[in-house]
Amino acid sequence: MGLSRRIADVAVAAIIFCMGAAVMFSSEQLGIGWVKGSPGSGYFPFWIGTIMSVASVAIAIKALSIRTDESDAPFVSRDRFIPVLSVLLPTVAYVIGIALVGIYVSSAIFMAGFMRVAGKFGWLSSLAVSIGTALFLFWLFELQFLVSLPKGPLENLLGY
Repeated sequence: MGLSRRIADVAVAAIIFCMGAAVMFSSEQLGIGWVKGSPGSGYFPFWIGTIMSVASVAIAIKALSIRTDESDAPFVSRDRFIPVLSVLLPTVAYVIGIALVGIYVSSAIFMAGFMRVAGKFGWLSSLAVSIGTALFLFWLFELQFLVSLPKGPLENLLGY
């Protein structure tokens, strides 16, 4: 039968609740009160986490209380899940690639792959845009903003 919408809604609500609780916990350690007439560092994030947690409880209650055939219907059909995987799996590979080869090389490969496969662009266009974008982002973040992003062996080889 597969995953029902009800189970998917409750699972997502649980994930959102945990994220909200983590934000609340971290914010509390930063200080959620008022300091010298202004809010502490954790004040606004704490309330955002609270809203996330309360909203997730409401989502779970609604999902569990509605009794319709639609809520017990499959969350996603096989033919609709394939396109989701065609985006999800390369994105997971991209995130892993950031850890292995750095954000710039991983981004260039990710962009070129999507341009070739999803956009049906030629190799020359795909490589030019993806490499050009990666070089521009390197220039912008590393040289202009002086923000160090994750680098890999290529950047190390070039002295960065």
